[in-house]
Amino acid sequence: MSAVIKQAMLNFRPMHEDDLPEILSIELSAYAFPWTTNIFRDCLRVGYCCWVLERDGIIAAYGVISVVVGVGESHLLNLCVDPALQGTGLGRIMLDWLLDIARQHKVDMVFLEVRPSNDMAMKLYSDAGFDEVGMRRNYYPAKHGREDALIMARSLV
Repeated sequence: MSAVIKQAMLNFRPMHEDDLPEILSIELSAYAFPWTTNIFRDCLRVGYCCWVLERDGIIAAYGVISVVVGVGESHLLNLCVDPALQGTGLGRIMLDWLLDIARQHKVDMVFLEVRPSNDMAMKLYSDAGFDEVGMRRNYYPAKHGREDALIMARSLV
């Protein structure tokens, strides 16, 4: 973790609908094909675990993870760090928090999809112990058609 992050005041809290304008601003700056406000609203409405990481009182990262109660599985749906703060360790901090949330829900296995072209995300997930377990063909929209998604998984037991 960088010295800049160590000195900053970090705070996790549940995501609220009032956060969506700030989250959408980050989402739009981070992704060519961002989630919409309605997708985030739906995640909040159905009770997914939606969290923000504030750095000095400003949202720096956020994540959404679904938990299948009674099955022991979880799906990391979205993890994003403000592009101005990427590469500072906040992605790993946010990921570790979401994995702890999954553990609190007695989850045994966490799954996610990631674009093979997203080198930073691939490294983050690989370094955190996720392994490639499959592929979803034509999963993501892309500039020229569709892009496959790698399915990754990590055991929490």
